[in-house]
Amino acid sequence: MRTEKDKMLAGELYVADSPELAADNKRISQWMSRYNASIALSPDERHAMLVEAFGEVGVGVNIRPPFFCDYGYNISIGEGSFMNFNCVVLDVVKVTIGSHTQIGSAVQILTADHPREPELRAQMLEFGRPVTIGSNVWIGSGAIILPGVTIGDNAVIGAGSVVTRDVPANAIAMGNPARVRG
Repeated sequence: MRTEKDKMLAGELYVADSPELAADNKRISQWMSRYNASIALSPDERHAMLVEAFGEVGVGVNIRPPFFCDYGYNISIGEGSFMNFNCVVLDVVKVTIGSHTQIGSAVQILTADHPREPELRAQMLEFGRPVTIGSNVWIGSGAIILPGVTIGDNAVIGAGSVVTRDVPANAIAMGNPARVRG
């Protein structure tokens, strides 16, 4: 029989408060408490803490606390990437961030989604859709990246934008909803 965690990782409907997922969330909550108190530590010391929690962390990754996530183990971030203060990554499924990507303050990267049918939501079911952000991307402060979105290499996302669909490589997208600008 498949666990709720197995279902979550596969992007299928699952119940988030299962004992296994609750234990995973408690673990990352304890880690976030430590990480978010680490502002005075060097980037290298914080990098070692990221390696503890994330699936993959490239050399030179710098995430300024406070930082918030669901599990951590579904996050992969490439070398030289940077996230500014107060970012949120809801990582119920894979979040992949390429190398040398710059993410402004208060950006939200969201994989968690919910059924559209009220009877399924009443059963506390949810699911996730992965988010992929390419290399050398710049995401302005306050942007929201919704579940299932892919942002191509070298793209720019304007501050405060809500990205509801894929953004091709080398494009500039902005607005709510974000639209590619010529």
